[in-house]
Amino acid sequence: MCFTQNFWSLLISGLADGFLYALIALGYTLVYGVLQLINFAHSEVFMSGGFAGYFVLQATLGSHTTSGWGSVGYVALGIAAGAAGGGVVAFLLERVAYRPLRRRKAPRLAFLISAIGASYFLYNIAGKEFGHNALEIPAPFTNLPWFSIFGAPVQAYYVVIAIAAISMLLLVDRVVSSTKLGKGIRAVAQDAETASLMGVNINRIISQTFVLGGLLGGAAGFLFGLNAGVVYTMGFTPALKAFTAAVLGGIGNVRGAMLGGLVLGIAENLPMGCVQTAWRDVIAYGILAIVLLFRPTGILGERLGRAA
Repeated sequence: MCFTQNFWSLLISGLADGFLYALIALGYTLVYGVLQLINFAHSEVFMSGGFAGYFVLQATLGSHTTSGWGSVGYVALGIAAGAAGGGVVAFLLERVAYRPLRRRKAPRLAFLISAIGASYFLYNIAGKEFGHNALEIPAPFTNLPWFSIFGAPVQAYYVVIAIAAISMLLLVDRVVSSTKLGKGIRAVAQDAETASLMGVNINRIISQTFVLGGLLGGAAGFLFGLNAGVVYTMGFTPALKAFTAAVLGGIGNVRGAMLGGLVLGIAENLPMGCVQTAWRDVIAYGILAIVLLFRPTGILGERLGRAA
């Protein structure tokens, strides 16, 4: 049967993709949870994280690479820089593209247009300033196989993604479920007006939610750039698939975004043993269409404000 061909290799790469989708999808889910709006500029938050990680590493290490434990520090620095870059851009997006409209009680369509405008602004300015060719992050160690599972080699890149993503996903789940910020996010998501009457600073919570999603998206941008390079067009496809993952798991549900990312990553990779790779995106977007038709609330379907 064709599904048994390279099954483990496809599963491993699918899990790696799924972790990246989950990190990006959380940005969509968190913002949707508090605003009931989709942040269509999140793809450029992802892109900004890739560029931030690249330029910080270039400034500190130049073209030199490290080995052993130095490689761990190299990647950790890039992830931190990518997260910081994504967080800063997300913060500015909320202040410039969303907050003025909230103050004026603008219709939802205005938020959509503003987000798309901000997205195209960041997209074009990155292309103008950084060029149209992919910038390669010098990290050759990521392509080296560390071990194998049933004969399928597991590259260092996949291990880095898994460790970083699992750590960040567990951390954000803890933040949302157990911290003061998380309680504020869930309160605003459930009933913003009542939360405001009880002393919750709505603007601060929304801003911090954007930043939290931006940190995850920016870190994912650097991790993606480790393998594919950093370029101004890098955000479109991963972000669109991450949106698919968020809908699949249940838009507005933190754990649903995580689950949706992993399911989508595996679902689009496993069939590659039977069909050409050109069908990969078709499968991913077909899943989105099917979910919207038959279960628009997603797999878990629980809103952020009602999550534990």
